[in-house]
Amino acid sequence: MRPNEIEAARRLITTALQEDLGQGFDITTALLIPPQEQGEVEIVARETGILCGGKLLPLIAEMLAPEVHVREFVIDGEPLQRGTVVARLSGKVTSLLTLERTALNFLTFLSGVSTLTWKFVVAAGETTARVYDTRKTVPGLRELQKYAVRCGGGMNHRMGLFDAVLVKDNHLAAWRQQGDRTLAGAVRHVRTLAPAGMFVEVEVDTLSQLQEILPEQPDAILLDNMPPDDLLRAVQLRNELAQTVQLEASGGISLQTIRSIAETGVDRISVGALTHSAPALDLGFDWRLENR
Repeated sequence: MRPNEIEAARRLITTALQEDLGQGFDITTALLIPPQEQGEVEIVARETGILCGGKLLPLIAEMLAPEVHVREFVIDGEPLQRGTVVARLSGKVTSLLTLERTALNFLTFLSGVSTLTWKFVVAAGETTARVYDTRKTVPGLRELQKYAVRCGGGMNHRMGLFDAVLVKDNHLAAWRQQGDRTLAGAVRHVRTLAPAGMFVEVEVDTLSQLQEILPEQPDAILLDNMPPDDLLRAVQLRNELAQTVQLEASGGISLQTIRSIAETGVDRISVGALTHSAPALDLGFDWRLENR
């Protein structure tokens, strides 16, 4: 994990523990379990997938119950089979019970993102196209979701509105309201004003727009909701007019359609579903209480 992602994880763990414990404690556990009772639990995969979030387990233990020992058997980005033991946690039973839901919430959610990403990467086959995420993330969770995408073999698009230029259709509509202004003019304008070296991408809906913008040579052109035949022609035009420009297919891409899109020769395929529609991966706690 990158330093910013670890910091984001700490913030989110703090929030998760606060919303679970409120200003108090785990009252059910406190009423039922002797405070010095020791135990051990294994986090076990209930289905096939790709792990993400294992690196958060030591952070959760550190922030809630430093006496809990975490032993990891699988690292983030590695495959899981049904029955795979992800990690073993040992310590006070009260602490293990209290952190159980927070730990599983993070692991099942993030592993769901990494697993879905992996499925898209596999579905793209042995093509040169790379699978990218988008900004369609759960508010507050973007850094961790993008980490999960990388664990699944995907690539990160821009982090936010601040770190890359992406001129979309609504930008162009507003730009053209200011006068007789062209798509190519918009690219030249942002190139002039953007910080040196900043990635510049432009969205187009038609092949005629693509032909207009290719001579301006942005870093990438997003081909929005184009069918495979148009994507094939777009790749041909790029190869003829501006070979260094990356082409990105986007819009309604599914596990059933990604292979045909990847085979057109586009460089990037962005999939919003990676972060807005990934189902949780089923992981559970298997208890191994010590006999006393």
